[in-house]
Amino acid sequence: MTINTILELHNVSKVYQMGSMFSRLRITAVDQVSLGVGAGEIFGLAGESGSGKSTLARMILGFEEPSSGMIIHRGKDGKPIIRGKIWRTAGVQAIFQNPFETFNPLRQVERYFFDTIDNFKLASNKADAKSRIDTTLKMVGLNYEAIAGRYPSEFSGGQLQRVSIARSLLNEPSLLIADEPVSMVDASIRMSIMNLFRELVDRLGLGMVYITHDLATAYYVCNRIAIMFKGNIVAMGDVERVLIEPKHPYVRLLRDCIPETDLKKRWTTKVQLAESDTEEYLRSGCKFASRCPQVIEICKHEMPKDIDVEGSLVKCHLLDYSRKGQPIVPSGLHTSTEVG
Repeated sequence: MTINTILELHNVSKVYQMGSMFSRLRITAVDQVSLGVGAGEIFGLAGESGSGKSTLARMILGFEEPSSGMIIHRGKDGKPIIRGKIWRTAGVQAIFQNPFETFNPLRQVERYFFDTIDNFKLASNKADAKSRIDTTLKMVGLNYEAIAGRYPSEFSGGQLQRVSIARSLLNEPSLLIADEPVSMVDASIRMSIMNLFRELVDRLGLGMVYITHDLATAYYVCNRIAIMFKGNIVAMGDVERVLIEPKHPYVRLLRDCIPETDLKKRWTTKVQLAESDTEEYLRSGCKFASRCPQVIEICKHEMPKDIDVEGSLVKCHLLDYSRKGQPIVPSGLHTSTEVG
């Protein structure tokens, strides 16, 4: 671990038991994930719903315990001290998707700030507390007077998300976990919040894990990115290489499924849908095999290894076969429906 590394994950997995006592299924929601996040870096975690990215975030925050593996923050074993609580000593804070669900509608917003001050013993008196709150709010373009005596319903979605960001910064965390932080705000102010994240990370030297299904915002704001599918990281590296020069079939599919605004370039790509979500989780080989347009026989039975491609990691048999000069013979696996 380098001195600038804030977060490390080593072979982290999360397995859930499903079904009755006599017919239980083991669903691996996160499978052997390893990654690192550095100071001053926004690390993207992207993928469709059910890919495992939010489960991974909950484990980093301590809401859930890993089934195996290790989460390390600033060189310390990240096993949560109190299950279900955000780490209080590790300097990790969260920003959630819907700011209106973060705050009780019957409670004044400023009370959350004073509670955080009290919980972390950040001020010796109310005047000091107000000063600290005001300073933190100014980092996001607000001030204490803008929130004093007001309830969540008196803010716009964008304003309340800025309030939520300021609250997360009160105890000077070294790591922020932002789970779909702009998906519930108007498109017109999405970019301003993206710019705010970039400014805060640069100015404060924070690390940030930015979780999203939106590749456009990930490309705009992230330094590096990992693409998840059914619990696996299938591609990881510099955001430019991963998204602009995709090497994994799933990442190429995600790129192709982004509709063009130009009417002459309508969305015509056919998306392969798996017959069963559970089937993909239980597959012994590549989880993407049932959707992949380039699937080969080995994909159905053996999990691919991580292949280093110019500094990026790609989990795909095709790259391994290509490097070894082995013939690539399509398996004709698809039995799924096409939708366009």
